[in-house]
Amino acid sequence: MQGKIIKGIAGFYYVHVVESGIYECKARGVFRKDKKKPLVGDNVEIEVLDEQEKTGNIINILPRMNELIRPAVANIDQALVVFAVTEPKPHFNLLDRFLVMMESKEIPAILCFNKKDIAKKQEVAELEEVYRACGYPLILISAKEEENIEEIKKVLRGKTTTVAGPSGVGKSSLINLLQSDIQMETGSISKKISRGKHTTRHSELITIDDNSYIMDTPGFSSLYVNEFEKEELKYYFREFASYEGQCRFNGCDHVHEPGCAVKDAVEEGKIHKIRYEDYLEMYQELKNKKRY
Repeated sequence: MQGKIIKGIAGFYYVHVVESGIYECKARGVFRKDKKKPLVGDNVEIEVLDEQEKTGNIINILPRMNELIRPAVANIDQALVVFAVTEPKPHFNLLDRFLVMMESKEIPAILCFNKKDIAKKQEVAELEEVYRACGYPLILISAKEEENIEEIKKVLRGKTTTVAGPSGVGKSSLINLLQSDIQMETGSISKKISRGKHTTRHSELITIDDNSYIMDTPGFSSLYVNEFEKEELKYYFREFASYEGQCRFNGCDHVHEPGCAVKDAVEEGKIHKIRYEDYLEMYQELKNKKRY
């Protein structure tokens, strides 16, 4: 029987099997021997021990499409990045760090800006100017007025999506709206899953429908990009791609080299200054990271 791990607590893994429900499983010792730990989002094969009690063992972890370290999850199809248009104003540097992290993992990102109902026109215009130019899909919503929620549901359909964003932007309200019409045996599941003593924050996949899941990522307030080298960073700013090979020097890092096509594009307003300044800051960070 195949299913997807939607939660893992204290050595128990909760596996959602379409049309059969959720099974509480232990992982076989063989994984420990191979130093392979099941992750939330893993597609697995289980053997059922007791159909009545919905218990089983995980006997195989199917190949992963990708995995994230923070949060520890596997097989993410896309990321929905939630910020507010205003109150609080978007922290562009934090947003760009998250986008770089997703680009480095080849996970497509969709930008969702909440609180459209209280935003000024120029605030919306600035966001569109910065991010539509880089080719990121951008959806403006109001969780409070339930505006454009159907559009969000459409992009989530049939996918496993990590939902990330800082606190105070209305992420929880959005997640509640997304799962409002799902009443998946909630009573029995919550009894089984919330064992009282395990109430710490952990990754959890929330089922929207039979093959659509969202994962609420605990609010991030700072992100350090240090999983790769400074020379790689330019490849994770997608608007730089069309200038590749046009700089005077091969291997130009677009920082202080003369004859740089990216710097020229910034001067001409073709690449947004905010994005370029965030690139420079991350580049310096990677340059200064300690060598261990």
